[in-house]
Amino acid sequence: MKRLALALVGAALVSGAMVHAHHSFAATYIVDKEIKIEGDMVQFMFRNPHSFVHVQAPDAKGEMQRWAVEWAAAGQLTGISRDTLKPGDHVIITGNPGRTIEDHRIRMRSILRPKDGFKWSGDFQ
Repeated sequence: MKRLALALVGAALVSGAMVHAHHSFAATYIVDKEIKIEGDMVQFMFRNPHSFVHVQAPDAKGEMQRWAVEWAAAGQLTGISRDTLKPGDHVIITGNPGRTIEDHRIRMRSILRPKDGFKWSGDFQ
């Protein structure tokens, strides 16, 4: 009986570590820094486990880049649908930059579409 209890506790610890590892944004993004990009929507991928927004916007040197912006899962984005954002929409995004600058990745913290005032901000796991 003692072995069974130890095995169950061990399994719970391992599975908890795996779930936490999946959500370790600090491994991919600099979570204590924020950057802002402004550009035009190329693609909106409304899906699980995480949605993505792709935006054509200048980098720090002024060169146009395609940015991959990681967002929450579709099920977490209350009030947002796959039709909320469309290619060509002009957006302003703030978020945590990726650790590898050349990847042009951001973890979404906020998005604003100036033409109609649509905005979202928040945190997600």
